[in-house]
Amino acid sequence: VQQGESGERLVQAGGSLRLSCTASGGTFTTMGWFRQAPGKERVFVGGINWVADRRRYPDSREGRFIVSRDNAKNTVYLQMNSLKPEDTAVYYCAAKQSQYSAMDDSTNYSDWGQGTQVTVSS
Repeated sequence: VQQGESGERLVQAGGSLRLSCTASGGTFTTMGWFRQAPGKERVFVGGINWVADRRRYPDSREGRFIVSRDNAKNTVYLQMNSLKPEDTAVYYCAAKQSQYSAMDDSTNYSDWGQGTQVTVSS
């Protein structure tokens, strides 16, 4: 699993950012996005099962984050809009083979990206 961005991504509050992730070398069906802020647990922000064409978001979603996939490029994107300082975190993508395990449970994922630091300034 390879995240398309390296290093820190800086954006002002209210701005947008798109992260990308590519999974290869396995029969994956699903990719999830998670984030982890300093001193906090890793949390699910969205995911996509491209075999079943199904997306899932946290119950608390505000509609600001959108997950999509470009099948031709085998790449999954996390579009983040109206960013807030509290969105500052390291963002990870992860891939799993099973379609049936919970998409929002990080323990179900076998392969993880290297993480991208996203910093939203006020």
